[in-house]
This record gives sequence, C-alpha cells and structure tokens, in this order.
Amino acid sequence: MVHDHRDVQGGAARAAVFGVSDGLVSNVALILGVAAASETSSSVVIAGVSGLLAGAASMAAGEYVSMKAQNELIERELRIERESLANNPTGELHELQAIYTHRGLDSAKALELAEAVHEDPEVALEVHAREELGVDPDDIGDPIGAASSSFVAFGVGAILPLIPWFLTDGNAAMVASVIVGLVAAALVGVLLARFTERSPIRTAARQVIWAAGACIITFAIGSLLGTTVT
Repeated sequence: MVHDHRDVQGGAARAAVFGVSDGLVSNVALILGVAAASETSSSVVIAGVSGLLAGAASMAAGEYVSMKAQNELIERELRIERESLANNPTGELHELQAIYTHRGLDSAKALELAEAVHEDPEVALEVHAREELGVDPDDIGDPIGAASSSFVAFGVGAILPLIPWFLTDGNAAMVASVIVGLVAAALVGVLLARFTERSPIRTAARQVIWAAGACIITFAIGSLLGTTVT
C-alpha cells in the first residue's frame, strides 16, 4: 500500500508546535505570577504583552541561529563528501559497498549496486549523504521559515491567556486565563497527537500537567513577593 510521509526535517512544523506550546505555557505562567504580585491589572497586561513580544523574538532568533548553524555543519560535511568522491572515488565506492554488505547484500551485489550509484556524481553524493550523514541534501531546513513559524506560533500561544485581561480584571481575569491556558494546552496536545499518531488523551494530559505545574509555581512565587490583583 502506498503511503505518504510528513516532512519532519524542514523544521517549520516542529518550530510551530514548540512555539505555540512555549508561548502558551510561559505567558500564562508569567501573567499569573505578575497577577499574584501586583496590585493593578495594567501591570499584568504590560507584562503579558512584553512577554509575548520578547518571547516571540527570542524563539525566532533561537530557531534561526540553531538551524543556520545546523545547515552550515551539514553543508561542510557535504563539501567534504563531495571532495572525497572526486579525489578518492575508489575508496568511497568500497565504503558504500561495505554499507550495503552490512545491510545484508552479498559482496558482489553490493559492489554492483555501489558502482551503479557512482555512475552519476550527484546521485552518489545524495546516497552517501543519506547513508553516512543521515540527511537529504535537497531537503535541508529553512532557517527563515522556521524562525517565522516560531515567531507567529509563539505569539498565538502567548496572546490566548492575555485576552481575558483586555475584557475584565482581578480574580475573574485570572481564573479565565487559567481556563483558557489549560484548554488551549489540551488542544495543542490533541493536535500534536494527530501528527504523531499517539493517544490524544495522554498527549493532552501531558500538556495540561506541564502548563498547570508552571502556573502553580509562578503563582506561588508571585504570592510570596506581593499581593493579589484586586
């Protein structure tokens, strides 16, 4: 049966999932921590918006830098592999033969397959990259795409628990933030379960537990530092 695979190497999907989850958990925790320590709702809104912008920018920058560094490392290894194929084709041929032999082919068939691969230098580079480095030279991650995805996703996650504070204040806003945060965390878990084909209940529960834990800790710290919003 023919089946399709999702793109799990590009980085944008991973950045989006982490961005929404991180934005949601970090900002709802920040909001509750400030709410427990501050006497004014405006302080909570300012902190929430600041957390959204700072967190989104930080996530985007981190994704870009890390993926750019990863790509540069992959490009370096591909350059080394390309030079080796040009300068030592026999050695690379026998290296690929050894890989195929290790996978179960007899030596003669492994050599025949390796020779067929080496007839085209670009095909040889692609196969060696896959077999030795575990990467696809034509499918290297996009740093700008990952950074953009991360920025938007973090912003979406971070704005959700802040919405109640634009509509009300005090304990009502605080309770609403918790409810919105936990429901959104559960939804993120369900969506993540669909992508990974795992249990929606277990994945959602894991997301909710982590979100609730962060909220409890920051609210407790905020309560020790100040007074509850009125």
